[in-house]
Amino acid sequence: MTRASTIDFGRRKQGELLGSGPLRPANIIRNKFPTFKNGSNGIIIKLADGPEMPSLKEAVAKETTDPLDRHQRLSVRELTMKFEKGFNTATLLSNEVKWRHAALLERDTLLKNLKGVLESLRSRVGGKNRDEIEESLSMVDILAVQLSQREDELLQQKAEVTKIAASLKLASEDAKRIVDEERANARLEIESAKGAAQRVQLALKEQENVSQRTGQQDVDELKEKVQEARRVKMLHCPSMAMDIENEIQVLRNQLAEKSSDSVHLLKELELRQRFEENDMPLYVLEGLETLGSMLHIVVRDNASVDFSNGSIQWFRMHPEGSKKEIVSGATKPVYAPEPHDVGRYIQAEITFGGQISIAKTAGPVDPAAGLADYVETLMRNPEMEYNVVILQVNGVAQPADSLHVLCIGRLRMRLARGTSVVAKEFYSSSMQLCGVRGGGDAAPQAIFWQPRKELSFVLGFETTRERNSALMLARRFAMDCNIILAGPGDKTPC
Repeated sequence: MTRASTIDFGRRKQGELLGSGPLRPANIIRNKFPTFKNGSNGIIIKLADGPEMPSLKEAVAKETTDPLDRHQRLSVRELTMKFEKGFNTATLLSNEVKWRHAALLERDTLLKNLKGVLESLRSRVGGKNRDEIEESLSMVDILAVQLSQREDELLQQKAEVTKIAASLKLASEDAKRIVDEERANARLEIESAKGAAQRVQLALKEQENVSQRTGQQDVDELKEKVQEARRVKMLHCPSMAMDIENEIQVLRNQLAEKSSDSVHLLKELELRQRFEENDMPLYVLEGLETLGSMLHIVVRDNASVDFSNGSIQWFRMHPEGSKKEIVSGATKPVYAPEPHDVGRYIQAEITFGGQISIAKTAGPVDPAAGLADYVETLMRNPEMEYNVVILQVNGVAQPADSLHVLCIGRLRMRLARGTSVVAKEFYSSSMQLCGVRGGGDAAPQAIFWQPRKELSFVLGFETTRERNSALMLARRFAMDCNIILAGPGDKTPC
């Protein structure tokens, strides 16, 4: 290892970080670095110094990138490690030179002793042996000359190694000093960046609080305006609003009355078209032929009849053809149509005194207005909850205050009260669901649900709309699971 190669090693690493020369002045390192930012495709762009103030986003980005740049400049530590490695190598070389010099000293002593032995032998022997000893003495002289030359070279190398070690030691100390200075500067700048980030966070938080206060003020002002408008309306036109509401209610009552009269006239017309005057049926159905209403069997001449002495059975019939389907369990003088009855005729057969009489609706059952669109809206949710009252459990009447929640989901139905689950079953072929067929005033608002064979419920809803939507929603979800939900005895539900 020569001096030139060692110095090149040191300069090559220094040139990458500090410039030419192993001992670069520290004030150059301490100068402030220019500001850079990352452009597109990894290109580093130098920002021009200008008097314009950066935006808040640019300030945050600058304060974030500066600590990263300082962290990268701390790579001078690697230079220190290489200086220390070179210094250790030079130390090893110096030790090796010392060991070789000690070996040469021992060799000189050995050569002197050997030469003295050969000269003493030369005086004692003669002839051929004397010539060999002479030759050995000449070889010893030549070896002594070579060893002296080698000793001079080693001394020269020792001097060079000593100079290199001193240079590397100075460079290592200078590098350590530079690293310490850069570390101190980096810590100061990191603390400054943290302070700037905290100031930015405080500014953003303050701005958010201001926007929230402004929004709240706007909402309060809007509420005050609405309240003022309501007050003005109540002060200036209460009678007009009341008159409009009364007119709407009167129109609704007149519409219901006209609808009832129209249905009654349609029934009379159909009966007179189907039967002669003497063959008019004894019983007729009274009530609106629409979903959510109640159909009653009444005597045509308004005579009182005790239906307990006879039997009643309700049927649903297709508009085309005379095929009729029995409604299992519907054996009372009243019947509340359910969604399966929409689009079909309802017929009641009364057996009294051995004679069978028929009462039939004038037209098919009409759907409830807006119910289909309402169910389509409910289908978008994964599940729907209804407030219900358990009227019967396995045919046994229950207290009227047993308020529960019926949850209809895409895969199952659940009946619960608070955290207590009464029934929870997935849709299956053993599950039954239909409207109540046993009569009663609550029939238009009640359903029959049998989650499994050994358990059945009669549930009452708040309105007829909720009852019918629950039936349609559960059947739609069950249809998605390839299950058809119907009542007991139903064969061809649609």
